[in-house]
Amino acid sequence: MALGKDYDGQRDCAMARGLELIGERWTMLIVRDAFYGVRRYSDFLAHLEMPRAVLAERLSALTAAGILTKRRYQESPAREEYLLTDAGLALWPVLASIGTWSARYVMGGKVHRLYTHADCGERLVGGSVCPLCGVVDPAEVELRPGPDADLEREDPVSVALREPKRLLVPIRA
Repeated sequence: MALGKDYDGQRDCAMARGLELIGERWTMLIVRDAFYGVRRYSDFLAHLEMPRAVLAERLSALTAAGILTKRRYQESPAREEYLLTDAGLALWPVLASIGTWSARYVMGGKVHRLYTHADCGERLVGGSVCPLCGVVDPAEVELRPGPDADLEREDPVSVALREPKRLLVPIRA
């Protein structure tokens, strides 16, 4: 029997309710890629290498929840892209913290991505705090490949991420 998607008996727990929304497999990776600048369905699909049906369902759920919004970027044939909303942007410290924790305790200290404050060049603590300036907005974060970065993947998103780039700036693969 498959596990349900909700936490019965935890209806008054904010963490349980949040995990019902963002805790499903692939969901946080889609949000992470949106921060990296991925906006188009085909680019999410190429970078994440996930089943099409799962991607479509997760994008629909994230849009319905107000974490992503859809915007048309081409009229004929109609094509849409996905952008983070204010609710989605508020997830950056969560994502950055999970990544920092995982690099240290799960990945054995390997650093695949470096996050710096674009304004002053300082490496961020926890992915979202500048030691000189304090908490930084995701748009002020520059992403760089770390010393343990996987530079072998050839999908357009991975290739674009080989160069320094600010978060949220669209990747046009």
